[in-house]
Amino acid sequence: MLCHLTLRDFVIVDRLELDFSAGFGTLTGETGAGKSILIDALALALGERADAGVVRAGCEKAEVVAAFDVRALPEVLAWLKAADLDTDEALLLRRVVDAGGRSRAWINGSPATVQQLREVGEWLVDIHGQHAHQSLLRADAQRQLLDHHAGAQSVLAAVSLAWREWRDLAESLCKASEGAASLQREREQLEWQISELDALAFADDEWSGLDAEHRRLSHAAGLIDGAQYALSVLADEDGACERQIDRVANRLAGLAEYDPALAEVAGLLGSVQAELADAVSTLRRYADRVDLDPARLGELERRMDSVMAMARKHRLTPAELPSLLREWKQRLGELNEAADLEALARRVALAHETFVAQASALSALRRKAAAEMGERVSEVMRQLALSSGRFEVALLPLDTPAVYGLEQVEFRIGGLAGNEARPLAKVASGGELSRISLAIQVLTSRSASVPTLIFDEVDVGIGGGVAEIVGRLLNELGRERQVLCVTHLPQVAARADWQWQVAKATREGVTLSSIRALDEAGRVQEIARMLGGVEITDITLSHARELLRSTP
Repeated sequence: MLCHLTLRDFVIVDRLELDFSAGFGTLTGETGAGKSILIDALALALGERADAGVVRAGCEKAEVVAAFDVRALPEVLAWLKAADLDTDEALLLRRVVDAGGRSRAWINGSPATVQQLREVGEWLVDIHGQHAHQSLLRADAQRQLLDHHAGAQSVLAAVSLAWREWRDLAESLCKASEGAASLQREREQLEWQISELDALAFADDEWSGLDAEHRRLSHAAGLIDGAQYALSVLADEDGACERQIDRVANRLAGLAEYDPALAEVAGLLGSVQAELADAVSTLRRYADRVDLDPARLGELERRMDSVMAMARKHRLTPAELPSLLREWKQRLGELNEAADLEALARRVALAHETFVAQASALSALRRKAAAEMGERVSEVMRQLALSSGRFEVALLPLDTPAVYGLEQVEFRIGGLAGNEARPLAKVASGGELSRISLAIQVLTSRSASVPTLIFDEVDVGIGGGVAEIVGRLLNELGRERQVLCVTHLPQVAARADWQWQVAKATREGVTLSSIRALDEAGRVQEIARMLGGVEITDITLSHARELLRSTP
């Protein structure tokens, strides 16, 4: 759950530190005092888009730090460990935005990306905005709510993938059918070019070998002369090095009897004799092996001329020819596959079957979830003074399958404007829509695993006895999760386990917002203000006490 939140120079807050409790809490205060600023700050820490507008006027940067207890969230602990961001302490999310709109993020003191904040934030907090009921009218939002309630995210991902594969193959079949003549011409040209290179039979590493052998054979005469000259100087002539060193070594060895200091030199010359003998032996073997071979030289030159001619034709180096051949063969394979319209049509049909199977599984999940969601939302609606209303989730078959499946989702209400269920947008008034939205949000929140739920003025358009019921619903939800609600309704605030008051004041010409925790007396005063307005009378105070006492 959310444990602590620190704000510095955020909008109209200079410095604020808040410790959160479990259960159901409310945030109240005058309109414009800055209640939603707290929600905006938390959303920023969870990876929402940042801009310079969040920096308090005249300040260099805004900072938000949120601390969470994640010991009961194994998926978060696993994610942190995988990202090398784990810690034995509470999970710390930190976000800093400068006056230029640039932002930086940290997780447990280590630099992180905004995407990482979003990923981990999905397990931590679920924020229901005050305009949620407006998005409820969109078909895509309705479908997403149903899929979320059904737990169909993985199946939906598989459906989307299967649909894209089917679509891509269908497009390939269409293009192949339309451009069959052009593809045939390209195939014929490639086949002729490939046959030329195949006939050349030029291997990847052949050119370097050809070049080395050609250089050796073209200089064979010089190589032979050089080897013979070296042998004559080293070993074959009367004054050859080998003999001269032998005589010097023997002389020094004899003199070493009189001065041992010469023995070292004699030993070194012995080593030289051995190495020189090895060199002479190697030279003799080389001279015996090197031959003048004009026929082989001519063969090499013809081969190299053929390779060079092919390389010039295609404006490549000889070493690049094998790679070009592989590219051509790959392209020819693609063209052959595309030209085989029957085979491609079979692949399209198979991909379509796969998509239909995946989409049918998704449809089954949706049908089951739609029935359950209809019953449970209707139940909550009855608690919210919509007893005549019946919530239904209709699945409308699509004429053309889509990336999200075989049907569109439509929320319907029956009983409010006649017995026949009609689309939500056509039957529900603004106040009714707000209550229906709240019912859906309560239901989806109960089915989610997120430990902290935040409701930002979702009770707009609700009052009287309905407001008391809303407070009770949120209180019940607070027994299972940590719940924070920004509200203007005293009936909702009275149901809270704890309450904060937001106030705005001007100090030295600067408008600042602050939040303080209310004790029992403070709650009486605040709820009396919410009940009676500017002037708080003994009667409103009495009503406030009564409202708090009536809260179980």
